[in-house]
Formats: sequence, C-alpha cells, structure tokens
Amino acid sequence: MKWPLLLLLLGLELALVCVHAERKTSLIGKNFNPQKIQGKWHSILLASDKREMIEEHGSMRMFVEYIHLFNYSSLAFKFHTIVNEECTELYLVCDKTEEVGVYDVKYNKYSRFTVLDTDYADYIITHLRHIKNGETFQLMKLYGWQPKLSSKIKKKFGDL
Repeated sequence: MKWPLLLLLLGLELALVCVHAERKTSLIGKNFNPQKIQGKWHSILLASDKREMIEEHGSMRMFVEYIHLFNYSSLAFKFHTIVNEECTELYLVCDKTEEVGVYDVKYNKYSRFTVLDTDYADYIITHLRHIKNGETFQLMKLYGWQPKLSSKIKKKFGDL
C-alpha cells in the first residue's frame, strides 16, 4: 500500500514542478500587447550560456535600435552589429507563433524567442533559444526605452 501512495505523491510533485517551470517560461502570458513595444529601444544587458556568442565579434552580439509590429503579428527588429570590422544594420522579421509572446526567427539557422517580461514604460526582457547544427544555446536581452535603467530592473533581469 505504501508504494502506490509514494508513486502518486511523486507524480504530483513532478506535475507541480512542470507547471512551475512552464509558468517561468513567459511572465507575460495572455496579457502581452506587442503594439506597446513598438519604437526605439536601447540594448542594456546581454547574457548567454555560450559567452563567446555575445562577446566582441560574436554572431549574436547585436544592439537593438527599433522594434516594429507588422499586421498585428510579426515583429521586425532593426539591429546594429559588427561585420568585417564595420558597424552594419541588420533587419530581422520574427513570426508570431500560436503562443502569446513567442516568435520564430531565421537568423544563422533557427531561433525562437519569448518576451519574458515588460512593463511597457521602461523595459523589455527577452529569451532566445538558438539551434544550429544540432547545438543549442540561450540568450537573454534587456532593452530599455532609455539608455539607462534602474538597478531594480537589472536585478530582475539577473534573477530571470
């Protein structure tokens, strides 16, 4: 009688962990309004589990200038990056998925990014999962309407 009860409790715990992990994927949920993130932004912080991707000359070391919403679905980003020792503009269009606040983009193979958090007035935090040649890496970005953000927002980014 003990084993079935223990297995039931273990199953319940695993289900709760999965629900908690799923919630952490996107803090935006069904309330995300992409119209409110259109405009000029500043890149504040970058973080990645493959540091070389965001270091100088890294392929994901890009700095946002502008976000535009197309037809209430796709997001267009204007970035600046270094290519052959020159600052270069890069435009990427990200296609909306069935999930709210989640977009697919083809850049250097395939990426999916999620809007994790925003207050629309100050900042936006995104999480990108990039897949190339069977390898995956993650990237988080903090953008601000202004070039400086409070330490409270930066801490929130670090916590995520």
